[in-house]
Amino acid sequence: MHKLARLDHRYVWHPFTQMRDWLKREPIVITSGNGAVLRDVHGKEYLDANSSIWTNLHGHNHPRVNSAIQKQLGKISHSSALGFANEPASLLAAKLIKTANGPSLNPHSALRTPHLAKVFFSDDGSTAMEVALKLAYEYARRSGRSKNPKFLSLEGAYHGDTVGAVSVGHIDLFHKAYSGLLFKTDKVMAPYCYRCPFNRAKPQRADARTYAKCNHECIDKIEQKFAVRRKKGNPYAAFVVEPLMQGAAGMIPQPKGWLRRVNEIVRGYGAQLIADEVMTGFGRTGTTFAGHQEGVQPDFLAVAKGLTGGYLPMAATLTTQTVFDAFLGDYSEFKTFFHGHSFTSNQLGAAAALASMELLQNQSSIRAREELQQALNQELAILWSLPNVGDIRQVGLIAGIELVKNWQTREPFDLRQCVGIRVCDAMAKRGVLTRPIGNVIVLMPPYCTTPKQTRQMVRVLAEAVQETLATK
Repeated sequence: MHKLARLDHRYVWHPFTQMRDWLKREPIVITSGNGAVLRDVHGKEYLDANSSIWTNLHGHNHPRVNSAIQKQLGKISHSSALGFANEPASLLAAKLIKTANGPSLNPHSALRTPHLAKVFFSDDGSTAMEVALKLAYEYARRSGRSKNPKFLSLEGAYHGDTVGAVSVGHIDLFHKAYSGLLFKTDKVMAPYCYRCPFNRAKPQRADARTYAKCNHECIDKIEQKFAVRRKKGNPYAAFVVEPLMQGAAGMIPQPKGWLRRVNEIVRGYGAQLIADEVMTGFGRTGTTFAGHQEGVQPDFLAVAKGLTGGYLPMAATLTTQTVFDAFLGDYSEFKTFFHGHSFTSNQLGAAAALASMELLQNQSSIRAREELQQALNQELAILWSLPNVGDIRQVGLIAGIELVKNWQTREPFDLRQCVGIRVCDAMAKRGVLTRPIGNVIVLMPPYCTTPKQTRQMVRVLAEAVQETLATK
């Protein structure tokens, strides 16, 4: 075992990892990367098939992002945002606001379309959501909407690991242990079409597993929740959602029109919308922000992961002037937003984010993403022939492949069988790295991934499924 692996075993505690299993074998120790390729301490190369847990946009060691960070290092790496401003964070805030209020929104919509105006910087997706929840909570109180504001989110929701973010999460495997620490929130049926209780159609063997005709029963459930809460005299402060696709729930896409209709319900009941675009933002779903594909603008937009191109931990929560104004007053009124982080508005992160956004909005980069999305879609089609592939879900450059015992019955594997983990281990042996969500294998390549590399990712996945589940 390499000495670095031994040090890891001796001192490091890994996230979302059963360490007893981890300590049984030598870990892959990554030492370098370039583009979509990672290299370990032994010199073996791997394709980064999940963009280093959904963060990396343009590839590793990108010269433009590297240069931006190096240039900023020559000035200053960090100074406090408590009492001081700085150049890159100011420029980034302006860029984010301009991009978030982009042309994809319909200015003539009959619905109230919030104009995002202010940016609060933090460290990661969890903290971005924590900021949004605190602001929404206090705004509801100060505006007179509710003395005890409540939140509604989806079944299977995951919005981070801080206490507030966990409170609006609804994955028992992750969250149940901390129930005693949390504030109560409500949950409602998510649009999990593949496992929809209203979908009684028998799957047909074709290029895809067909769904029953949708009557939007899940949307009706959301409206019922809002109606009941209003009748009780304590309407919801906000609805929390990952636009277009729920990530940690198992890469669950929302059918076309779902988000737009839900937004109408939220606005109709006078509540606010919190959009968690930590995973879906910055081009992952095809547009800079996922909600814009349905013409939906939230009151709070939380971003992280790809904000810096996957280089540095930085996050942001965008909100409206109306929310901002609710925290203005004389010092003696103590209406200040009492929240912050030591590395808020970090200059290195902001410099990386500015370079990343410039790349993201380049026309050649946009075309490359469109081509990669098409290539991924074409390659994924070969997986339908595998008997243990129940569903393939793709939104933009995000794909989730759900493995089942029997595609005809949709019978799932018991999580204790570790099917997803075993398949990913078999993929790693073949030079492709990703991480499963239960029995769902995630493919989320960096935007620089070539058609050849895309083909390799999918073919290796197919081989790993066949080997792990002993199928032909």
